[in-house]
Amino acid sequence: MAPKNLLGAGVNYTPNQWKRLLVYLDLPEMTPDNNAAENAIRSFVIGRKNWLFAGTQGGAKASAALDSLVETAKRQFGTV
Repeated sequence: MAPKNLLGAGVNYTPNQWKRLLVYLDLPEMTPDNNAAENAIRSFVIGRKNWLFAGTQGGAKASAALDSLVETAKRQFGTV
């Protein structure tokens, strides 16, 4: 039995997930990181403080909708 700390919890968790791990290892298109997701949201993270000054809730919603539209178009047309 592993110790009752975070490392021990990880050691106990691993055998229960072994089949999923093997499937993951058999799929070369899967990567062990989330860099693509991190890069996709970077502009939002950088602009996060600016959103505090949207003025109104409606302005914030409009800004979010516009940003979503722009990011979707960038992704759709391959400019990311």
